[in-house]
Amino acid sequence: MTADPLEIYLEERDLARALREDVRTGLTAQPKWLPPKWFYDARGSELFEEITRLPEYYPTRTERAILAEHATEVARTTGAKTLIELGSGSSEKTRLLLDAFTRHGGLGTFVPLDVSISALRQSTAEIAEAYPGLRVRGLVGDFTHQLDRLPTGGSRLVAFLGGTIGNLLPAERAEFLRSMRDALESDDWLLLGVDLVKDPAVLVPAYDDAAGVTAEFNRNVLSVINRELGADFDPAAFEHVALWDPEHEWIEMRLRARRPSRVRVLDLDVDFAEGEEMRTEVSAKFRPEGVTAELDSAGFLVRRCWTDERHLFAVVLAQVV
Repeated sequence: MTADPLEIYLEERDLARALREDVRTGLTAQPKWLPPKWFYDARGSELFEEITRLPEYYPTRTERAILAEHATEVARTTGAKTLIELGSGSSEKTRLLLDAFTRHGGLGTFVPLDVSISALRQSTAEIAEAYPGLRVRGLVGDFTHQLDRLPTGGSRLVAFLGGTIGNLLPAERAEFLRSMRDALESDDWLLLGVDLVKDPAVLVPAYDDAAGVTAEFNRNVLSVINRELGADFDPAAFEHVALWDPEHEWIEMRLRARRPSRVRVLDLDVDFAEGEEMRTEVSAKFRPEGVTAELDSAGFLVRRCWTDERHLFAVVLAQVV
């Protein structure tokens, strides 16, 4: 079966407007910040794929191992007819779920949602070819804004993997989970990948690898702004910083100015003092009881929580109540 034509709810002009708004807001704030979603142009996506293969970066391989072990139980427990994946990218890990549902039977539709038209077009074609009995229906959208566009009816399982939920600040996370609950119906399911609190000696190197790939990935956001908004950032003038915040239990990635500089972007002259830091990502880490409490508050009941032997990462299966 071929993939359906993509349903586009987010145009290039929408992304361009959002980038301008984020850059203007973030660079005029004190302290300055930029949201992590702008890392992911073509080069940024390549760098992130490289990061996932680094020895220091445990989340991807650990989550994959958990899914490989428990995907059949997910399929058996949920009996879902439609699998929806948020922020799907290449949908590589989702194939473990698709394989399990294929063995179990009953799944009729796969719906990946992503902001990238090109990535989604490629991944939907590949999935449709690999699973000929499956209807594949790609949605181009932002999971923080387009949840109301998710297909309705039948028994649905929404997969939100990779620990991406940790990139949302607590208030954003609560709003997202409530919106997700509102978009679903009684007895629908949510499969959530969460990175767990652990020794900073394990955490920090995952975001500051010895080969410097994450540093290049972090600085890539400046190249995106230069290309898309005609800015004149010198990425080499900023060094990559990754810090563990024990109070909030999250990793912060920042860019630190190596020297005083002035950057022209949009209609702004943005000054950076030597040593000034700009936050580019928050990556929250969770405790199982905290995940349960947040899901419960949003209207989900945790049915399963699987983790690895070292308790590095967890995959949580919750049901709408």
